Amino acid sequence: MTDALEPKTFRVTRADLVRYAGASGDFNPIHWSERVATGVGLPGVIAHGMFTMALVGRAVTEWAGAPDAVVEFSVRFSRPVPVPDTDEGTEVVVSATVKEVTDEGHTRLSLTATCNGDKVLSLAQALISKR
Repeated sequence: MTDALEPKTFRVTRADLVRYAGASGDFNPIHWSERVATGVGLPGVIAHGMFTMALVGRAVTEWAGAPDAVVEFSVRFSRPVPVPDTDEGTEVVVSATVKEVTDEGHTRLSLTATCNGDKVLSLAQALISKR
């Protein structure tokens, strides 16, 4: 079974990174300073990994129909999400395929998140309860 779900697209701007830093307490300058980010070998300012994971979680919740329907959710960060200093920022596109329906009726999703065509997560999956 490999039914594809409708992809979800999320715009990410530097303003989003500032708001997330305030909410999370993660003020690492690689998330707001071009000079620091490039100085440590990054392509530029990057989104927080947990912010990227939260976007994927938001997509899973929308597909599931409710937050309490998400039984399991896991990802591995594989590539940074560069966020240019423009009004448009960048986009993270989240897609999923149904990998199986368990004996309990739960749906296992294989998740993909991309930015500029590059996969930014690996081994991403979720388990959604039957609704």
